[in-house]
Formats: sequence, structure tokens, C-alpha cells
Amino acid sequence: MIHHLSLGVRDLAASAAFYDGALGALGFRRVFEDDDAIGYGTVDDEDILCLKLRPDAVAPGAGFHLAFAAPGQAAVDAFHEAGLRAGGFDNGAAGLREEYGPTYYAAFLVDPDGHRVEAVFKGGPM
Repeated sequence: MIHHLSLGVRDLAASAAFYDGALGALGFRRVFEDDDAIGYGTVDDEDILCLKLRPDAVAPGAGFHLAFAAPGQAAVDAFHEAGLRAGGFDNGAAGLREEYGPTYYAAFLVDPDGHRVEAVFKGGPM
């Protein structure tokens, strides 16, 4: 249903460092970039998430977040650790979230611009 999603960011370099680390842990990479935008995905020139430099960017309010599928629990752990190292803020350490399902393993971060992001694996223990 969704082709891609764009996030406005105030500091493209800081956001790129965060998403390089956090999304890299999930198997995503930069698939294009120019002076004002960086796209992430798995196939060149086919972004799923695009960061767009916007000096007046404001993150959506409470209740909005992006959840990225992780290939396993170790990737969720790596997402959280890499995001923190790259300037993100903790919004929920990696762990089982049984309130969402018996195998819902997730971690939550806030990026440098205030966007709330999650990595989730629902396949059970590895």
C-alpha cells in the first residue's frame, strides 16, 4: 500500500548518522542521496524511507511512530544499540512486549529530530 515515506529533518548529517546505524542493523542501506535528501531501502534508487532536509521540520506528535520489521531479536537489539550510539534517545529498551503478543520483541527510539521509531520482530525466540 505505501510506496515510501518521507521525514523532514533539520540536520541531514545528524539524521543520516542515526538512520545509517539504526536501519543498517536491520539490513537497510542508503539507496540514493543528494544534497537535500537520503533514501533508505534495499534496492538502489528504490527508497522506502526518505529523509528530506527541511529547516522548519517538526516531528509528528504523540501517537505517531514508524515500526520497521527486523529479521530477528538480535537485529532489534542492534537497532537500539546503534541508534543510541548515533545520537538517538531511548524510548524503550529491546525486549519482549507481551501486551502486543506473545512473541512481540521490540525496541523504541527517538531520532535526533524527535521522530519515534521502533524495530520489531514477531517470530519468536531465536
